[in-house]
Amino acid sequence: MSEPDASGLRIALITSSFNEFITKRLHNGAMEALAARGAKPDDITQVWVPGCFEIPLALAECAEQGYDAVVCLGAVIRGETSHFDFVAGEAARGIAKISTEKRLPVGFGVITAETTDQAMERSGGKRGNKGREAAIAALEMVEVVADIRGKR
Repeated sequence: MSEPDASGLRIALITSSFNEFITKRLHNGAMEALAARGAKPDDITQVWVPGCFEIPLALAECAEQGYDAVVCLGAVIRGETSHFDFVAGEAARGIAKISTEKRLPVGFGVITAETTDQAMERSGGKRGNKGREAAIAALEMVEVVADIRGKR
């Protein structure tokens, strides 16, 4: 697969502000990846939500607004309670449900980590930047969907 092209696409970038020291790094990685592939700043709508649990609602609203692709970013770091499991699971479930129901290309950049160090590694550290990867995946899915629909 060749490098995906973001030129002329309307893209929403939904980012959780919880664990902002991680999610800003994911956000910046996604913005850089989109710009490097031809997205203009005016074609990217940046949406900040309180936490990962709130991402699916923002995604559903974006799906109704005719975006070509959406990138969802967040970081859930395990704590001392089972809250981690509920938030991470419901965010993933909601994002997948809306993407398939609305037939909308979505990049999934919600990282789940046992520790802050693991989250840092995945947001621009040794393990790359999952925000960047999610943005590229969303663009690739735009092309995949266009191919399936015979529009390319």
